[in-house]
Amino acid sequence: MGLYSLITGRRGPSGFGSASTAEEVTQGIDATHLTAIITGGTGGIGLETARVLSKRGAHVVIGARNMRAAENAKTEILRQNANARVTLLHLDLSSFKSIKAFVREFHALHLPLNLLINNAGVMFCPFQLSEDGIELQFATNHIGHFLLTNLLLDTMKSTAKTSGVEGRILNLSSVAHIYTNQEGIQFDSINDICSYSDKRAYGQSKLANILHANELSRQLKEEGVNITANSVHPGLILTNLFQHTALLMRFLKFFSFYLWKNIPQGAATTCYVALHPNVKGVTGKYFADCNEVTPSKLARDETLAQKLWDFSVKLINSVSKKNYLGFDDST
Repeated sequence: MGLYSLITGRRGPSGFGSASTAEEVTQGIDATHLTAIITGGTGGIGLETARVLSKRGAHVVIGARNMRAAENAKTEILRQNANARVTLLHLDLSSFKSIKAFVREFHALHLPLNLLINNAGVMFCPFQLSEDGIELQFATNHIGHFLLTNLLLDTMKSTAKTSGVEGRILNLSSVAHIYTNQEGIQFDSINDICSYSDKRAYGQSKLANILHANELSRQLKEEGVNITANSVHPGLILTNLFQHTALLMRFLKFFSFYLWKNIPQGAATTCYVALHPNVKGVTGKYFADCNEVTPSKLARDETLAQKLWDFSVKLINSVSKKNYLGFDDST
């Protein structure tokens, strides 16, 4: 799926393309038997994803940092679909404490978990550290989702085993994953303010999203678990993610309007990979415009993916002073 397909909306092998919408790619799909967690489902493509999954019958659990925005999102979903099943839980992905509290609250609901859509993120932030002392874009976009995914994985495995329904994990990445440092991930200088570039830091976090999904996919296949893990590029959409560069992005959009999508189009690839039967059994892949595409060479580096996994574990353990896989619901 190249530039021509993006501009023209020409459909790829999946039968869908850049002009396809989230509703179109899920038309006729019954998701009433599914429970999905969506991080950052209060606006933009996250809200559209939550709305469409709810419309197809899924029970959607929205993890949100801003609970007022979450209530507004739920109201809007219910306004369009009075039968929608939507649950709201507080979640700040830049905080280990908040992530663990979210998982405790989700477990307390005694729900199955079929879909985990790691959608939330921050973009082009000025340099700052999370409350756990990690550069904010890496902390929120990668480490937070890495920890959340691992803490929910046993529930997903149990659900897949007892239900016989394939579980699916999606990481929202970006074409920006190609714009990073030469080595891909700056393991030795994640928090180095002197070398910090907001654009490269974002690209690094988006590369990490792909590498995380790839390594998770490898481990799940090795274990024989009926869960897939993939990453997606939603496309260029002018949402609140651009809050730090809003004027610049509007200027660029004026001159490149043919490359940008609206929100229903931007949520299409996520909804396609989450629900479509054509993606059953497909794992460790990268999707754009509802079709499998090839990411950068670094994003396909298995050694780098394993190194990132080990680094992420050590980083979390060094902050939490305990083995995060030994997470105790009582703490």
